[in-house]
Amino acid sequence: MALRSVQQAIRRTGWRPERQAVTLGLLGVFLALVMGGLYLSQVATEASRGREMRDLIAQRDELERFNEALRVEIAELQSLGRLQARARELGFVPADQDDQIFVVVEGYSANRTRTVAPLQSTEDDLPQYSESFSGWLQQQLDTLRQQFEAFSGS
Repeated sequence: MALRSVQQAIRRTGWRPERQAVTLGLLGVFLALVMGGLYLSQVATEASRGREMRDLIAQRDELERFNEALRVEIAELQSLGRLQARARELGFVPADQDDQIFVVVEGYSANRTRTVAPLQSTEDDLPQYSESFSGWLQQQLDTLRQQFEAFSGS
């Protein structure tokens, strides 16, 4: 029944099978053009992202090489021979036995076992969680009511 009414409507509008085929063909070509355009747009975007990614990777590698060169330079500057030469340039000399001064502190024992602050050997018991959802909800409602009363009272 429904198919017959559709066929009848098509005959009344003048849509002949040749026109339908041409229309469907044009619609297919149009859809193919739209899909091709979207595909080309996506491919161009991915290609530009790929080039950008390659440039960023090259920049990262260059920065890593630069950081490694800085680490080498820091290690050379902190070497013992370099530090001793710099100390001699500044006028420092190695300390002899006569140059060393020992300070005696009363009450200090190098072999002490006691610490400044006593260590706790037992852990404190944590409080037990006893709040229920209804208790929390009631607390929130009470807080909301207090805020409302304070706001309306002002």
